[in-house]
Amino acid sequence: MIPDPRSSVSNGNDMSTYDERPWLQHYPAGQPHDIRPEFSDGLSMFRASVARNPDGDAIRYFDGRISYRELDVLTDAFAAALYDRGFTPGERVALYLQNVPQFVIGLVGTWKAGGIAVSINPMNRARELELLLTDSGSSVLVCLQDLFHDVAAAILPRTAVRTVLTTSELDFQTGDDPRSFGSSVRRECPGTTDLVELLEQFRGSAAPQVTFRPEDPAFLTYTSGTTGPPKGAMNTHGNVAFNSQVYREWAKLGPDDVVLGVAPLFHITGLIAGITGALLVGAPLVLFHRFEPTLAIDVIRATRPTFTVGSITVFIALMNAPNADRDALASLTKIWSGGAPIPPATVEAFQEMFGHYIHNIYGLTETTSPTHAVPMGARAPVDKESGALSVGLPVFSTVVRVVDEDGKELPPGEVGEIVSEGPQVVPGYWNKPEETATALPGGRLHTGDVGYMDENGWFYIVDRKKDQINAGGYKIWPREVEDVLYEHPAVREAAVVGVPDEYRGETVKAFVSLRPGQTVQPEELITFCKERMAAYKYPRLVEILDEIPKNASGKLLRRELRNRGR
Repeated sequence: MIPDPRSSVSNGNDMSTYDERPWLQHYPAGQPHDIRPEFSDGLSMFRASVARNPDGDAIRYFDGRISYRELDVLTDAFAAALYDRGFTPGERVALYLQNVPQFVIGLVGTWKAGGIAVSINPMNRARELELLLTDSGSSVLVCLQDLFHDVAAAILPRTAVRTVLTTSELDFQTGDDPRSFGSSVRRECPGTTDLVELLEQFRGSAAPQVTFRPEDPAFLTYTSGTTGPPKGAMNTHGNVAFNSQVYREWAKLGPDDVVLGVAPLFHITGLIAGITGALLVGAPLVLFHRFEPTLAIDVIRATRPTFTVGSITVFIALMNAPNADRDALASLTKIWSGGAPIPPATVEAFQEMFGHYIHNIYGLTETTSPTHAVPMGARAPVDKESGALSVGLPVFSTVVRVVDEDGKELPPGEVGEIVSEGPQVVPGYWNKPEETATALPGGRLHTGDVGYMDENGWFYIVDRKKDQINAGGYKIWPREVEDVLYEHPAVREAAVVGVPDEYRGETVKAFVSLRPGQTVQPEELITFCKERMAAYKYPRLVEILDEIPKNASGKLLRRELRNRGR
């Protein structure tokens, strides 16, 4: 079982005031204040749903359907194929995929083989992919055919990957909607194995059965953080089981619900609110490759989902889709949004258009999705001074403090760093003990987010402690963008900051100074970065300065640049 966060024996923290949490009064009637997960690991959750609902849909992908029984067969075959290739428990399988059924097959199949899944953003380019494969030590890569040809093939010889399984987004459906697939075609991938063919080859086989402890890693989810290279958060099976159940209880999910997978599956929100939340309750998960607003409206109209979690940019796009109307989203009554600040006016406009309220939710990669959420049916209060919408109340069994620079707990109304602890908080970062000790002293996550709690227990995020940029829910580390800019022969110095953006909340702006005698246009630098980075990372704005402002010690004055960029 996952240790009770109130227990001083389990984590050494003084939790004597745990039951005096002011937010408990706002919990929905009949909701427990603390829960223990029904399951200790993700694989047990899945097996229970197969037993309860074998013929129910597990995945709906355009006109394709995969039942829980068939998903069980496919994931058995995946595990058996890995076992046949010498895969051993504890090895890592990297999933470099869009929102396709193969992601779910790869995730559960990896667990059945005793492995750890590594979720990789499909927008990552060669340099980024190589870094993550190397850091995780992944021995297996599952990727889309185009990503193999365009990105992975060139860097794989420099990694520990020994098995490459390629697949097409066109598999498991027959509609080939151009809004999702564009000009997608099936491509030969020399030196790799076709995943669908492999699954058929091993159909009816299974790897030796494995069991997991709650503390065993279920997957590694990479976060750039704010102070160094990407770090692999070790989301354990206990973390996964707990927060999957948080979604089940908080949103009242059951097998009659239909989960709309709009959040990227590589992201912690897509993994928990999408995949494992659906697997826990035995509900269908609706996938449609890549988000496109008019396509999303048609998919929602056809599949009638009831629950989703997505970034606010998703809901803004749905409101502006030309085929949107009130009936299109009639079924989608359980909506949460997180990952980026939510303007209260947008929530009101969405409810006016579709009749549904968007509940705020807050969490990090290191908290395996939520630590805070607005209860179903409640409305988040708005901070009178800043106009910020509350991110919600701490969820079950979770303790959140606001602390000052010395770590002293602050009273309601005072602003400080948000520190979270509970069964969803990861034990640390993969092979990074120093970073773990810094971010998670005593098992408490120092989030780097600055905010406060009001007298009624509602939490607000008012700023970020560090320099991380949050563009539509995607977290961007400035130095990574700066490192790419420094590769350009004309750039002398570079500084990257986040500046306000009406659609994304924040966008990336670069300030550069040039080498003597060099000239370059801002558009050239934008294109240079775009060719070398994931689409959400490259700067949308570039301003060329004679000198980048610095303090006496030579440190870049990012605050001054942010003010200049507003």
